[in-house]
Amino acid sequence: MKQFDESAAAAARARQAELTKPPGSLGRLEELAIFMAGWQGRERPRIDRAQALVFAGNHGVTAQGVNPYPVEVTAQMVQNFRKGGAAINQLCRVAGADLQVIPLDLDRPTADFTQGMAMDVADLVGAIQTGKDAVDPDADVILLGEMGIGNSTVAAALAAATFGGTATDWVGPGTGADGDTFRRKIEAVDAGLKRHKGAATAASILGSFGGREQAAICGAVIRARELGIPVILDGFICSAAAGVLLVNDRDALNHCLIGHESAEPGHRRLVAVMKKKPVVMLDMCLGEGSGAAVALMILRAALECHDGMATFAEAGIG
Repeated sequence: MKQFDESAAAAARARQAELTKPPGSLGRLEELAIFMAGWQGRERPRIDRAQALVFAGNHGVTAQGVNPYPVEVTAQMVQNFRKGGAAINQLCRVAGADLQVIPLDLDRPTADFTQGMAMDVADLVGAIQTGKDAVDPDADVILLGEMGIGNSTVAAALAAATFGGTATDWVGPGTGADGDTFRRKIEAVDAGLKRHKGAATAASILGSFGGREQAAICGAVIRARELGIPVILDGFICSAAAGVLLVNDRDALNHCLIGHESAEPGHRRLVAVMKKKPVVMLDMCLGEGSGAAVALMILRAALECHDGMATFAEAGIG
């Protein structure tokens, strides 16, 4: 497994100190350039190939009336992605990312986690492997996103099972749940947590609450770490999925950035407990990798400054 290259990061940090600007004046952009240098193992990192992966899945917990939209919308949105009509298509185009949309058995939702395990072992392993196989070894950065009616309910359950708390700590409106729908969402998560209270490993938590797309996200994160490829996670749902990996390994997400802080209420709590700092805060809560794609634009800006600026010596200043 490839590790963060401290010597490359130190070289990048030294370069930042020599560029024609006051020390630290580019703020987070400097931090991002150093982060990329360490993971790419070179003083002047670059992004020639950015790969955006959006995994889609359907969820049995929707039987509990937790979402205002029918599960058929997942497949309809996948088609919209493929036709280029979604927000993520536009953002990937302007950010310079190659988008792949990967549906996982949309006609076979996971089981209702309030009634039993969401996925059996074979289903879980298959979804994780799908995520691993999707990663391009030649990518310089991976963007991860998701689509799936009901998956904000799953994300709340994953976050609570991983980091503690009750449903009310993590459940938010998702795609617009309010009133009775919001109440049923909280009840479903609480019921799931009670039923699966013994889940204590990443695999058991994922299997209990499901989300083939969440499992695929975990697989992609694992494979990217093996290859040393930096990852930009999207918002609440994507972060909650990847966060499960911290149960087994507290360093599992060291190569990951969180693209944005979602307007979904649980995400701020999740970001804090994961000890991560989102790249941007734009009150977005769309999902589908949209926040990760915006963050890629900031990351590219960071690397352009890091690589293209003159040093004081080169500019003949001072």
